[in-house]
Order: sequence, then C-alpha cells, then structure tokens
Amino acid sequence: MKKMIKRLRCQKGVAAIEFAIVLPLLMIILFGIIEFGLLLYDKQVITNASREGARIGISDVAVSDADIEAVVGNYIASNLITFGTTPSSPVTTIEPADRTGMGFGDDVTVTVVYDYDFLIIPDILVGFTGVQTLATKTVMKMQ
Repeated sequence: MKKMIKRLRCQKGVAAIEFAIVLPLLMIILFGIIEFGLLLYDKQVITNASREGARIGISDVAVSDADIEAVVGNYIASNLITFGTTPSSPVTTIEPADRTGMGFGDDVTVTVVYDYDFLIIPDILVGFTGVQTLATKTVMKMQ
C-alpha cells in the first residue's frame, strides 16, 4: 500500500509535459509580437517615404511625378524590412498631378499604399489573409 501511495506522489516529468503543452501558445505569442513589430516598423517606413516625396514635391514646381515616385520607391527599397522576400511595389499618388502655376501656400499631397505580407503568422493561424494594406498620406504646403 505504501509503495502505491509513493508511486502516485512521484511527479517526475510533469514539468516537461506541461511545458510541451504550453510551448505552442508561447511560440504563437512570440512570433505575433515579432510580426506586428515588423508591421509597425514598415508602416513608419512608408510614412517617412511619403514625407520625403512630399518634401521633394514642395521644393520645386518643376519636379515631375516620376521623380517623386522614384524618391519614395528608393526610400522604401533601402529601409523596408522584408527578410529577403521581394516586397510588393508601393502605389504612390501625387496630387495635384499638374503643379505648374502653384504658389506659396498651395498643398501637395503624396499618398503611399503598400501591401505588407506577413511572414510567419498566416502559416500558423487560420483566418489571416497574409496581406495587410498599409496606407499613409502626407500634405505639405508649397514654399
């Protein structure tokens, strides 16, 4: 009888089993924190790219839309974290399209839309589409 009670009280390996049960949840939380941190960083990068494009747009009326799009594209390409995957191209919209005749105090608007593709989360959790659209808009006045 004493052997049976002693055997029931022996709990060798219980911690390992509990850890094995909790580990997948901890990994999902860890990778979720990493993924959403990258998402917020990339959102800040496209915000800064939009600002750079607007800054170029207000500095000179003769700057073309292609020049502004190149500045935005170069900024995103050099600062975006993609872990070696090919990032989708940002869509840049500049308003007004014709800036000739604009003067001091007129607005230039640069909008950048970028599709962020999750790296790990869609493979783990069902329900994520794998793509999150990030958009930012910068309005600056002509100098």
